[in-house]
Amino acid sequence: MADMQTFREAVAAWAAGGPGDGARELAGRLPVRAVVLLEGLSDAAAVGALATSRGRNLAAEGVCVLSMGGAMSVGRFARLLGPTGLGLRLTGLCDEAERPYYARALARADTAPQEFFVCAADLEDELIRALGVTRVAELVRAEGDPRALRTFLRQPAQQGRTSPQQLRRFLGTKKGRKIHYGRVLVEALDPDRTPAPLDGLLTSL
Repeated sequence: MADMQTFREAVAAWAAGGPGDGARELAGRLPVRAVVLLEGLSDAAAVGALATSRGRNLAAEGVCVLSMGGAMSVGRFARLLGPTGLGLRLTGLCDEAERPYYARALARADTAPQEFFVCAADLEDELIRALGVTRVAELVRAEGDPRALRTFLRQPAQQGRTSPQQLRRFLGTKKGRKIHYGRVLVEALDPDRTPAPLDGLLTSL
């Protein structure tokens, strides 16, 4: 039985240059009404965790949460999935530094840039600021990574950085860590402390 993961895989293959027939057929059969375009898997983990915490099943609602494998892919995915392609509603997250690029890429695909929600630096930065450095450090210890964090903080390159910057860098130092903590940090949020871009994205769906 086809599911949203099958659709994601079909879209990824299409974006990589394969045929689009499978994605088109699945979009109608599931059916899919909207796609959340995200830079990476850690963002997808965070969005999924927030949806779950609010009692929502995005796949059952016809919403596909899609990791593009990099921000520079937004134009290609928007062309395939937006008004010029499958005609699906597109939304997602982007970083402030990439906002102009997103705006140009989405305009070329006839997609409204205002449907995308902007993080100041990135989503990890938003989550660290929402939770606070002390709470994030507590979560790192609870997840069994205190020794790795201590070793990282002793590195000379980290001495000139602020604590939030150090934590943000730490989350990206090991494969899979950003994905894991994307979920962990969201699950630790108080409901009224959800970063505005993440809250706005989910509320809009």
